[in-house]
Parts: sequence; C-alpha cells; structure tokens
Amino acid sequence: MEEHLRNEMVIQYMPLVHKVVHGLKINNKEYEHEDLVNIGVIGLMKAIEKYNDSLNVPFINYAYMRIKGAIIDDIRKTSRVSRNRIKAVNDYYAAVNTLQHELLRTPTELEVCQKLGVTKAEMSKIYETVHQLSDVSLDDILFEDSSSETNLMEVMTDKKAVLAEDKMISKEQFAYLKVAIKMLSDREQQILQLIYFEELSMKEVGFIYDISTPRVSQIHGKALLKLREALKKEYAHD
Repeated sequence: MEEHLRNEMVIQYMPLVHKVVHGLKINNKEYEHEDLVNIGVIGLMKAIEKYNDSLNVPFINYAYMRIKGAIIDDIRKTSRVSRNRIKAVNDYYAAVNTLQHELLRTPTELEVCQKLGVTKAEMSKIYETVHQLSDVSLDDILFEDSSSETNLMEVMTDKKAVLAEDKMISKEQFAYLKVAIKMLSDREQQILQLIYFEELSMKEVGFIYDISTPRVSQIHGKALLKLREALKKEYAHD
C-alpha cells in the first residue's frame, strides 16, 4: 500500500485507537494515555499492512483486535508480575476446580489454602497478583477462553457492554455477570462500584474504608476471583 493511503487510513481509524485505549481502562502508572495511543497506532499500522479480504472479517474488527493486542502485549512485556506469581494464580484456579469437583460446592478460602499448602498471607499475595493482572485485561480474569473485552463498569451500571469486535455481548453473558456480581458481599460490590464506576484510585477507596491500599488491592483481587468462579458455575448450570 502506498504511504499516503496508509496515512489516510491511520487518520481515519484514530478514533478506533482511542476507543480501544479507553475501553481497556489500564491502570498502569508506567504508561501515560499518549503512550497507549502510540502503541495502539503501531497495532493499527500492522493491521493495515497485514489485512486482506480473504480473512472474511471486516477491517474495523480486525484492526480492533490488532490494536488491543499490541497494547496488551507491550504492557505484559514490561509487567512486574513475575512468572512465579502468575503460576501461583494458575495453581489457585486448578485447586479451586479440583475442590469443586471433590466437594460438589464452592470451597472456602481455608480449604483452598490447605489444598495449595499456603498461608493466608500467601493467599493475599495471590489476590494482589490478580488485582495487578486485571489492569492489563479484565476479561482474562473473569472469562476463561473468552474473546470479549467486557467492561465491568458498564455491567454494574446496567449499560450495554461491548465486545472486542464492536458488537454487543450476548444477553446471556450479560445476565450471568449481573447474577455473579450479586453473589459478592456488600463491601466487595461497593468497592467494585467505586473502582469501575466512580473510577477512584485504590488509595482513595482505602481512605473511604479506612484500610490500606494493599488491602484494597487484595479485596479487589479476591472479588474478581469470586466473580470468575460464580460465572463458571452459571455457565455450567446452563
């Protein structure tokens, strides 16, 4: 493609880049808004370069995924979350899954600790890791093997959530999320409301509840894990 045509397409689809950046709601202090936009533009340029009609996918959908992928990949490369901590989260998922099959119910925190052979303090570290990972991609936490970028804030305010392919999420998935959120404790629901709807920082939430910022991160991470398990249960019952 000639350079002037490519530049025209970049200008044409800049609103899409901004939409992706806004939709990801990344909370990483190492990245300014413009940094994310610049990374998104690189993803857009790759989309323009790689796209062809044989893909049978509208360009805007293809570009959305390329832009989003470029941003998430860049953040993951610079993430301070170690492989060991990510492994601990995966071990948590496996332990909960095993216990659910053995007990035929959702295991308690103590039962998961015993299964993993970890202390409550070490479990708190797992919650903190989930909190950090949610800054990169919330749907990776909530929806296993999901291609959708579901905006929790929109679900909590009963608005329409949006797929990464710029389509509405299914009414079924939307309903599952609403049910799952109601399974959280009042404080967990309130904290998610403050983070995703009021867009308060962890420090500000901590000030409201008179708890430390790390404690807010732990509650946030724990709430997301509870949502994940509740969603899996709802899908299983379908």
